[in-house]
Amino acid sequence: MQWWFCLIHKNVEENDGCANASRLGPYETRELAETVMDRMSKRQEDLDGEED
Repeated sequence: MQWWFCLIHKNVEENDGCANASRLGPYETRELAETVMDRMSKRQEDLDGEED
C-alpha cells in the first residue's frame, strides 16, 4: 500500500484520493506521509542556515 499527503485537505490518503498534482508522495508508510510537512520544514530551515 502507498500513502500520500493531500495539500488541499492537509491529511493522509491512501492510493484513492485527490489528484496526484495536489498531494505529496507516495510514501511507503502512513507515518512518513503524516510527517512529510515537518520534515520539509526542517530541511528548509537547514538550508536557510547554510546560506547565512
